Amino acid sequence: MAPDFRRPFRAISFRGRQAPTPTTAVADEDEQSESRSSIINNAIYESGCRVETPSSLSATYAALDAHPDAMAWIGLYRPSTEELTSLAEQFGLHELAVEDAILAHQRPKIERYGSTLFVVLRAARYLDDKEEVEFGELHVFIGHNFVITVRHSESPDLSVVRSRLEATPDLLARGTEAVLYAILDAVVDGYQPVVAGLANDIDEIETQVFLGDPSVSRRIYELSREVIDFQRAAQPLVGMLEQISNGFEKYDIGEDLQQYLRDVADHVAHAVDRIEEFRILLRDILTVNATLVAQRQNEDMQKVGEASNRQAEEARKISAWAAILFAPSIITGIYGMNFRLMPELSWQFGYPIAILLMLVVGATLYAIFKKKHWL
Repeated sequence: MAPDFRRPFRAISFRGRQAPTPTTAVADEDEQSESRSSIINNAIYESGCRVETPSSLSATYAALDAHPDAMAWIGLYRPSTEELTSLAEQFGLHELAVEDAILAHQRPKIERYGSTLFVVLRAARYLDDKEEVEFGELHVFIGHNFVITVRHSESPDLSVVRSRLEATPDLLARGTEAVLYAILDAVVDGYQPVVAGLANDIDEIETQVFLGDPSVSRRIYELSREVIDFQRAAQPLVGMLEQISNGFEKYDIGEDLQQYLRDVADHVAHAVDRIEEFRILLRDILTVNATLVAQRQNEDMQKVGEASNRQAEEARKISAWAAILFAPSIITGIYGMNFRLMPELSWQFGYPIAILLMLVVGATLYAIFKKKHWL
């Protein structure tokens, strides 16, 4: 006999936000669904085919009662506390999982509460113009006859997943496990364009580094942050898929679904390996860029030093010639004062000796400076 998942659910407080009592939630549900329903897509499936499309949660509950062997797939976008409380009461969802779904901002994880599986996934898409990885958070509740998906962002687009499953009734007839695997596959497939976008930007960065672009250091750092965030979103999936695989025999999962999950696990492993390669590559590129920057700075300093040496050499030459010319200027200045008591002025050899003295002093200074390589 299948267990009854519709056990009473007590009102819980979500960090200061008191959920209404079950009685109030049920009484006001129709009014709330008309005013602010967060239901994006809602369907009842039996034998892999859609049999009903309820317009409200209360209609969904009634449809499940009318089809005991059916499965409900309820897609919500930023649901209210009241809606999640109603679902928790109907399907016996654990209050901690419901609180996580309301608050969002959770890391990827998989948790089992009794017969209900709670999965948190982070979809990703790459914005090439901004060089940013945009993440979308997805919460999935899986029971024996229901799948509840709670999105807090535009991605992932689960309408594509639903359409693909509805086009393959044999797969959808496998039940809630098939829906979970299809969602996992869609999220993981979305990682491939992100990996390709990051790889392309890293190639551009390598070119910038060797061209000496001064803005590349900032670009390397910012892209490294995006890679790390992407790694945090994808890395936990490895353990999550392994945990699901360990339950194949316990929960009697078909061989075809097992192969389906192994394919998803292979894609996750490939994406995680590539992300780790990007992280190491960006770290090495940053090191190489720092080395090249230091090398260019050394070259610039060397050029500045050479210029300084040339300036010093020119200054020495100028100083040497100034000293050579300064000595005769002193002699001519002394004899140019024309004092009356200067015997050299009336001496017959005064003029030639003065000229000779100036030449000797100049030649002596020239020889000294030449020996010191100032000239």
